[in-house]
Amino acid sequence: MGFMDENNQVVGADIDLAQAVCDKLGMTLEAKPIDWDAKDMELSSDKISCIWNGLTVTAEREEAYELSPAYMNNEQVIVVMNDSEIKTKADLAGKTVAAQKDSSGLEALQKDEIYTSIKDGAAKEYGNYVDAMTDLEIGRCDAIVMDSVVANYYIAENSKPMVVLDDKMASEEYAIAFKKGNTALKDAVWGALGELRDEGKIAEISTKWFGRDDMINIA
Repeated sequence: MGFMDENNQVVGADIDLAQAVCDKLGMTLEAKPIDWDAKDMELSSDKISCIWNGLTVTAEREEAYELSPAYMNNEQVIVVMNDSEIKTKADLAGKTVAAQKDSSGLEALQKDEIYTSIKDGAAKEYGNYVDAMTDLEIGRCDAIVMDSVVANYYIAENSKPMVVLDDKMASEEYAIAFKKGNTALKDAVWGALGELRDEGKIAEISTKWFGRDDMINIA
């Protein structure tokens, strides 16, 4: 949804969506990487205007932010190496299981009955999923609980010997978060996305990143 490419540029489906919205609204896009666990402070202090990078809708976030309507469906899944002995969620017992700090993947894992059975009774937390997947490949963790959208793209794009298990941890939706009370910006962004949908731009971005035109849904 948003990541650094080999040229140290921030790219991804959410970045393309944000750029298209900024173009339509006459704004300048600054794609600013942040520590995910510091996102509340970044937004409340106006260091960023919105959080737009695979943000999962939760009841807590609906209270804390001005959330846009959902624009994408997602699942929290389990990723392992192709030759892993882990075949189901139950096999996570006694294993080192990773997740991103302050993520919905971590929350889904913590809420699951398997959590108390994993190694050390706690997830191995990472600042981002790229580092987690690198450690998975070299054996520093046994599995990762993460977004299916991110997992499937990363594995396919980088030809990684990894697999997404059939067992799911949770289903969810993505939305854009704005500072509480900033309904004007939220409404402007959502209105622009509606126009981009009608113009075919949303389908174009969906096809570019996911190989199909219906992954991003602007109602």
